[in-house]
Amino acid sequence: MGGNMSTREGKSVAHVAPLFVFMLFLLVPSLLEMTGFVVKNEYYPWYRRAPEQWLYPLQTLVGLVLLARFWRHYEFAPVNLRAMGIGTLAGLVGIAFWIVPGYLFRQHGIGEGWPTFLGFADRLDGFDPSFIKEESAFWYLAAIGARFLRMVVVVALVEEIFWRGFLMRYLLDVDGNFWKQPFGKFTVRSFLIVTLIVTIAHAPVDYAAAFLYGSLAYGVAVWTKSLFACVWMHAVANLTLGIYTMSTDQWGYW
Repeated sequence: MGGNMSTREGKSVAHVAPLFVFMLFLLVPSLLEMTGFVVKNEYYPWYRRAPEQWLYPLQTLVGLVLLARFWRHYEFAPVNLRAMGIGTLAGLVGIAFWIVPGYLFRQHGIGEGWPTFLGFADRLDGFDPSFIKEESAFWYLAAIGARFLRMVVVVALVEEIFWRGFLMRYLLDVDGNFWKQPFGKFTVRSFLIVTLIVTIAHAPVDYAAAFLYGSLAYGVAVWTKSLFACVWMHAVANLTLGIYTMSTDQWGYW
């Protein structure tokens, strides 16, 4: 029994730790500001003005290392064209919920106020790698490459491994061996809790889109019984969002 408990605990840590460590990195810019390292002054080098330009690549690297370390604990099957097709369609529809309100805001000037909570807002403020382009072409390309690697691979894996691979299952049998629960089993309780937590993990302007996207992702898990399909959906959605962000300079989306 001790061995089984250890195995279950190890599997749980493998599903939780990558996202937990990934999220800890989001606190680092604030900590660096408190120490005085970050200086919003054009006379200082870029790595002090915008530490996220090097922190995000470091975050990506650490995420990849953790995923490689725990890889044997993950069960992605089934992996097939059906799962990819469903994931692709759901990813494109899901990210449309994210993009369309901001697009309509830019094109038709829908006002601020309560529509902001539906995504109708300007999305210019965010991770903008363009300002280092003149200072260092290498670091500019590295920042873009790392950003897409972060979005499309690392984020898709760490989030889906936790939300759908762990939490969705954990809520099915909190007091027992939840790893015996089949992947993709539906209950109203797990749907509401997982989707609501996914929603509030985002900024208020993204709440509506996050809820709709989270609902779709939960549905993909239930329909396909495949963690791979959920990861693929997330990768397709984030790749599309990244391309849109680069082509419109709406840096607030990523």
